[in-house]
Amino acid sequence: MPAFLLEVGTEELPAGFLSDAIVQWRSRIPQSLETHNLPNAVVEVYGTPRRLAVLITGLPSQQADREEEIKGPPAQAAFKDGQPTKAAIGFATKQGVDISALEIRPTDKGDFVFVNKQIPGRPIADILTELVPQWVWNLEGKRLMRWGHGDGRFSRPIRTLVTLLDGEILPLQLENGAKVVKSDRLSRSHRVLHPEPVSISHATEYVKTLASGYVNVPPENRAEIITNQVKAAAEKLGGYTPIYPDLLAEVVNLVEYPTAVIGQFEEEFLNLPKEVITEVMVSHQRYFPVFKNADCQELLPNFITISNGDPAKSDIIAVGNARVIRARLADARFFYEADLAKPLESFLPQLETVTFREELGSVRAKVDRICKITEQIFQQFFAQAQSEDEKSFWEKNLPLARRAALLCKADLVTQMVYEFPELQGIMGEKYALASGEDPEVAKAIADHYRTVRLDDKELEIVPINIPGQVVAIADRLDTLVCLFGLGLIPSGSSDPFALRRAANVLLSIPIQAHRKEREEKAATAAINITRYIRLPINFSELLEQIATDFATNFNKDKESLTTALKDFFLQRIRTILQEEMRLDYDLVNAILGENDPEYAERALQDLSDVDQRATCLQVIRQNGTLDKIYETVNRSTRLAAQGDLDFQQLEPQSLINPELFQKSSESAFYNALIELAPETKAAQQNRDYWSLVTALAKIAPTVSTFFDGEDSVLVMDANPDIKQNRLNLLGLLRNHARVLADFGAIVKNL
Repeated sequence: MPAFLLEVGTEELPAGFLSDAIVQWRSRIPQSLETHNLPNAVVEVYGTPRRLAVLITGLPSQQADREEEIKGPPAQAAFKDGQPTKAAIGFATKQGVDISALEIRPTDKGDFVFVNKQIPGRPIADILTELVPQWVWNLEGKRLMRWGHGDGRFSRPIRTLVTLLDGEILPLQLENGAKVVKSDRLSRSHRVLHPEPVSISHATEYVKTLASGYVNVPPENRAEIITNQVKAAAEKLGGYTPIYPDLLAEVVNLVEYPTAVIGQFEEEFLNLPKEVITEVMVSHQRYFPVFKNADCQELLPNFITISNGDPAKSDIIAVGNARVIRARLADARFFYEADLAKPLESFLPQLETVTFREELGSVRAKVDRICKITEQIFQQFFAQAQSEDEKSFWEKNLPLARRAALLCKADLVTQMVYEFPELQGIMGEKYALASGEDPEVAKAIADHYRTVRLDDKELEIVPINIPGQVVAIADRLDTLVCLFGLGLIPSGSSDPFALRRAANVLLSIPIQAHRKEREEKAATAAINITRYIRLPINFSELLEQIATDFATNFNKDKESLTTALKDFFLQRIRTILQEEMRLDYDLVNAILGENDPEYAERALQDLSDVDQRATCLQVIRQNGTLDKIYETVNRSTRLAAQGDLDFQQLEPQSLINPELFQKSSESAFYNALIELAPETKAAQQNRDYWSLVTALAKIAPTVSTFFDGEDSVLVMDANPDIKQNRLNLLGLLRNHARVLADFGAIVKNL
């Protein structure tokens, strides 16, 4: 079966474009072949800084013949009195068939003329000639450029074009105005190690032929080579180098023949924070730093760079790179020492000169809002404190959080962060410690920038200290409320200010804090209140407070802003449950309700409760307990809708009249509800939903007897008092179950 090679030779491509282009071709070319009835082909995409290539094997020599049904004009317009009209004749002529080949068939819109047309397969060479320009010119990317006078756009000028069908050149050309690149079998090899072009004899010889010219075209091969060489170089130095995925991905697309080169710099630069040194190396120079050991705490005065030059000149390359890193580190040392010359707090006035957003004022104004929100969060903590120890805990953390909120953005105007923006927060922590701030305050400054993903099991992703958690939440709440207040609300896939991500982060923090508390309980049988504690944040109340302040200060409508924010937060909670906690969609609906204001408000008031209920439902579905209680609770819920019992009612004694009982199953149901009430109260007070589930499972046989046993009853009795009494029994069971979830939203056997 034929093989086809396409190589587009260019000037040096940006690493980001190259990686995106490879991904696009790996997706689009198989789809394109499938669309043209060329299935089952094997597509391999390659790329280096000076080329993008695809090798396709398993192609047929031509398309298979196919039959296509083509719809023509309405039958009434095509035939009059049994004779073909101009419409029928024109349709037949266009399709290249005789009038006798036309058929009349019924459709939803009446009778139409159809023809079954035999379409012969086209030679593969003709199809590829049409597809290649589409594959090239349809690539997407940032800052694509035009050259020549044509409309074609590519990341860099195209210089060569190789198109081989097996061993023959497929004659085609890429035209871009006056610039024309014709196909050939010659490809450029390594610029230094093999300046002469190489001739590719056969499409399947591509990788081997380029390797002879010192070009390793498969990106995966270069990644493996770089990884192995970097590790070997680090071991040679007696150190350890982590393979940063983003750095590796970028370096792979910067070289064609990788060689790891060891460089050195003066030990005096190790007095800089290691984060500064690694930032200079990784983000600015694309070097791999070398640590003393795998804990990555102490650096060696070395680096490893990946050269695309002559391996024999590695010593010269190392000297040149050392000269560059030395200059960068000297600049960093100057910035660092200049910043340390004054305390972190002294940078606050300069925040007045940094605009957060024109309509919202300076970053200094944002800091003031963060401080106020921090106070509001702690007021909730004090209001919900359940013991003197917990109140004392909040009193201890409040001044730390106040200080962290005040200083959290101060490092933005330091010289170091101005030069290396990626170090914001990190340098804030360093400068806070150097200024004599409490270590908890310093840590909070760094931590409040950290992101959170509940499905990430590898990293400690939530700030451990309370000030860091609170300031992280306050910062993002301010951003969300302010931008929503300006009408900058995410819509569809558009979210230019990453507000969905910000909401996910601030909502995940209290959920993770709750999980840490739960883990601590399980491990020690007591909460270690000095480290982990549930964050009892009422987001419903908090959003109303912040929205009110914003509406007052910026003359906006408070009600519409609050409604939009709450709806958005509920959507984010739903996303977290489904995408990060992997909860089934029906269980999400059971927790948040379907257009149920009570459940919506409950979710916004206590996220730890949402997490606890989600965990419980997930476990009882997996272990089969849900099946034991589903039928009775769900049936009771459906019938209870015929009554008018309020959802909040839980006590049977004040609602049920035992004198109206006619069957023993009613008495048994009533007594079971009395026993169930304490379990439900415990679930409400302590979120002890496991005991509630056990109690619901225990009552299930009694309810089944009420419905279907020998002593069963007809709920819709002719006597309205008996009917209401029975509906109240069912309504009470529904209400007890609603403390956990809306069982009416759960799908059986999902």
